Amino acid sequence: MGLKVFMIFFILTSTILLSLVYIPTKLSIPISNFRPIVNYLNIQKSNKSYPATFAYLISASKGDSGKLKRLLRALYHPGNYYLIHLDYGAPAREHRDVAKFVAGDPVFSQVGNVWVVKKPNLVTYRGPTMLTTTLHAMSMLLRTCKWDWFINLSASDYPLITQDDLIHAFSELPRNLNFIQHSSHLGWKLNKRAKPIIIDPALYSRNKSEIWWVIKQRTIPTAFKLYTGSAWTILSRSFAEYCIIGWDNLPRTLLLYYTNFVSTPEGYFQTLICNSKDYKNTTVNHDLHYITWDNPPKQHPRSLGLGDFRNMVLGNRPFARKFKKNDRVLDKIDRQLLKRRRGQFAFGGWCSGSTAEKHNTCSALRSENYGVLRAGAGARRLKTLLTRIVSDRSFRRLQCR
Repeated sequence: MGLKVFMIFFILTSTILLSLVYIPTKLSIPISNFRPIVNYLNIQKSNKSYPATFAYLISASKGDSGKLKRLLRALYHPGNYYLIHLDYGAPAREHRDVAKFVAGDPVFSQVGNVWVVKKPNLVTYRGPTMLTTTLHAMSMLLRTCKWDWFINLSASDYPLITQDDLIHAFSELPRNLNFIQHSSHLGWKLNKRAKPIIIDPALYSRNKSEIWWVIKQRTIPTAFKLYTGSAWTILSRSFAEYCIIGWDNLPRTLLLYYTNFVSTPEGYFQTLICNSKDYKNTTVNHDLHYITWDNPPKQHPRSLGLGDFRNMVLGNRPFARKFKKNDRVLDKIDRQLLKRRRGQFAFGGWCSGSTAEKHNTCSALRSENYGVLRAGAGARRLKTLLTRIVSDRSFRRLQCR
């Protein structure tokens, strides 16, 4: 009887999970109102464009609205795209606050490249709904706009370089590269993550709760090899299309398998790409995040502070996590790395004036500067890291095995 009940739960869970990924998502700004940036700014005649473009998913939960707004200003660039998902479990006032913030910003309104999910998912920590939110966002961004790489961040992340730096550093990379930290050595995760069976209550209920544990455990699959790694990735458009469209059955098979997996985001993309003959040789084994972990088994990232600033800079990563709200180290990052003043955007060629004003921060869009990059020390630092991890020697040695 217990097995029959579990099978019924599994079938229902799998069906709901697939529907969450493939049903249309509603945005606070409908897709029909989307206006491509180049046309809207009337600069098509000058053929200005950026050499690389990113689509961001920024996920947040209850109490994160302040961090979310600060992160968005630090990340913003008119050449990129931003989709915000605030967990359904957050209070209605936070949802209104975020929507009002996006709708009320003159630059966001003028460019039209920032959206808020109007009907968000309820997300369970360590459950598959974290993955469905990512896949759903990826699907919407694929249908809405053209970009080269998809980046998922949380409200507890923060950039260590400007977007001009990021665009410049990525401009010479092959567009098929996927930055996914992965390993086939599961270690302690074999018994703690792979074998247990869980059910995500957010698939059935609008009430926030912990994942449900099933007494029975399962054996390791033989049809594919399991991989694990970081939940934070930078995915190529081609691989993102494969995840959503799936011209073979592997993405759907793995999505069904990971429906009842603990900490799904730390395994799904890794297992999918490393078992795909078309994409396994496109992996760069790095998540491009600066993270310091708690003591073994290293399950939770430690909050970063002023004492971590030097190591963050020396690490040459473009992103770091996690940060507490308005921690003093964020002010130092703004001041020294992003050239950003309180309430304004990070420095960029798109909103800067003359060369003499190049150290000023940005508060308004200069449409004549669309397509202009002013990369700095951050681009040089990131290029140093990319050169090392994408070099033939490191790239081949650290690919899926």
